Amino acid sequence: MNPRITVSLLLVAGLAGGCAEMGSLGGTQYGETNSSSASQSDRNGTIVQLETIQVDDKYKLGVGTAAGAVAGGLLGAGIGDSTTATVAGAVLGGVAGTYAESKLGQKQDAQRIVVNMSTGGSVTITQPVDNRLRDGMRVRVEGSGTNARVVPR
Repeated sequence: MNPRITVSLLLVAGLAGGCAEMGSLGGTQYGETNSSSASQSDRNGTIVQLETIQVDDKYKLGVGTAAGAVAGGLLGAGIGDSTTATVAGAVLGGVAGTYAESKLGQKQDAQRIVVNMSTGGSVTITQPVDNRLRDGMRVRVEGSGTNARVVPR
């Protein structure tokens, strides 16, 4: 097999592996709590700031990055005579693919909510729009981590 193609394929495999979700390996993730550590009243609070924002719809490094890396690697191998040209082409192609993918992604409305907790401190949660929520409303934080949601009490 041509060494340039081999290097390109290894680079793409490395990029794809680096983008894989590692949550299945276990352990506590940021924002998670043990269900026994927080009582029911610890999750109550009051909304102090509520704003509607635009977020990317399911944006992740994926198809655009991989396709750009492959195309860039092949182009670099065709133009240059060294492994460096192949690797540089793959890296630049991956960056271009990621940029293109982010520009093609659709935007959707979401809410960024700052809640002053009844136990002290505050949390900021970004979630899908819930038209029932208002500034100053007493609320409850359900779930944890990326699944945390603010709901009316």
